[in-house]
Amino acid sequence: MLTDPANENRVPAHWYNILADLPFELPPDLTPPAQRDHPRAMKLQLPLALVRQSMTRERLIPIPEPVLQKYLSWRPTPLRRARALEHQIGTRARIYYKYEGGNASGSHKLCTALAQAYYYASAGTGRLVTGTGAGQWGTALAVACQEFGLACKVYMVAKSFQEKPYRKTIMRLYDAEIVPSPDPEAQRAALSSGPGEVHPGNIAYAVTEAFSDALAHPGTQLSVGSGEAYAILHSTVVGLEAREQLGPAEQPDIVIGSLGAGSNFGGIAMPFIGQKLRGESDVRCVAVEAQSCPKLTRGQYRYDYTDGSGVSPLQKMYTLGSRFTTGGGHIGGLRYHACSKIISALYHHRLVEASASSQSDIFASGVLFSRTEGILPAPESAHAVHAAIEMAKRADEEGTAPVILFCLSGHGLFDLASYEEYLNGTLEDVPVSDEEIRRSLAHLPELDVKAAG
Repeated sequence: MLTDPANENRVPAHWYNILADLPFELPPDLTPPAQRDHPRAMKLQLPLALVRQSMTRERLIPIPEPVLQKYLSWRPTPLRRARALEHQIGTRARIYYKYEGGNASGSHKLCTALAQAYYYASAGTGRLVTGTGAGQWGTALAVACQEFGLACKVYMVAKSFQEKPYRKTIMRLYDAEIVPSPDPEAQRAALSSGPGEVHPGNIAYAVTEAFSDALAHPGTQLSVGSGEAYAILHSTVVGLEAREQLGPAEQPDIVIGSLGAGSNFGGIAMPFIGQKLRGESDVRCVAVEAQSCPKLTRGQYRYDYTDGSGVSPLQKMYTLGSRFTTGGGHIGGLRYHACSKIISALYHHRLVEASASSQSDIFASGVLFSRTEGILPAPESAHAVHAAIEMAKRADEEGTAPVILFCLSGHGLFDLASYEEYLNGTLEDVPVSDEEIRRSLAHLPELDVKAAG
């Protein structure tokens, strides 16, 4: 651990690698047939450090000194007990939250953004491109690229691009270029050239556009912020800090994180899951997803693309299909179509739990949390808030008083338009039908069962 004299607590000097403790092998990634006809895809290379971090069984991975020094600008983040919330709902449970919104990006995403920017810059990359949903990841990468001298371009899902103008502003403050996804000019060209299909837009498609950009520009690489093993690894500083801040006498019975692709839930939960796998605790770890993007609770455990290009490696994960697109709604970064292969495998082996929350419920809990604890949660984070409240109430009914820890992964100050809809009574739930999921899953790649494992 590294101690900053200005901080009361310590910042971890290592990341925790869950691969060291997994009691099973992860299904291997597969090369899709389309990649053989797309030789330029081989241009995209991860820095060797990130490749090693995705494969090693070493339990603790040292954090490079330049990254550690950047972490000290805002870490350790506060761990607080939600006493006012506990009093308001009348629970005997003790509820703690780890607040990750106090940095320039406003979320936990800066943990991996700084690490990735450092490794890419060290490998000679001059420019990073990415896709983002609500903008937290795009903002984090913009900040990190500016810190390490890289150019940055962000493809932002068009719905969020239109609804969150100040997300674009803060990214521009850090010299990033931001464009909506799908690209309106490309969509107009597709329509004018004949029977072109207009893509409604999702995170997978935004990543696809960033992927194409990287292929077209020398010195440019694609950076992704959530589902990959190294992104989750870098985010474990959240859970490691929380574990030390709680102390041995107040370890959690339940750990909760919102689920997009995996870094939010993985960052808070992985160190505790590791303890459970080593037989050191019996903690419950619960991933909370949006009912409008229910990959764990209603998806299938299948091989799928991580983006919409058809040439990215196929990973076995819980997925709704890379063509899945959420309707309206304000779930932000939770709209990714699939879940990290690590978290998917943990869920498949019943080592973590999952639940899905409706939009109206999570906004009600977000407002309650803001009024009691004084922090307005991002809609993504409000999923974890809601789950913590529901589990505390359930424990009261069962006559137990657990210690509940959740990750408040970011603030909602760029989400005021959606909160205004809730206050005005115009916010509606956006249910996903079984037929919508079926149609999307019908496009999953067909693979030889023996080859896929």
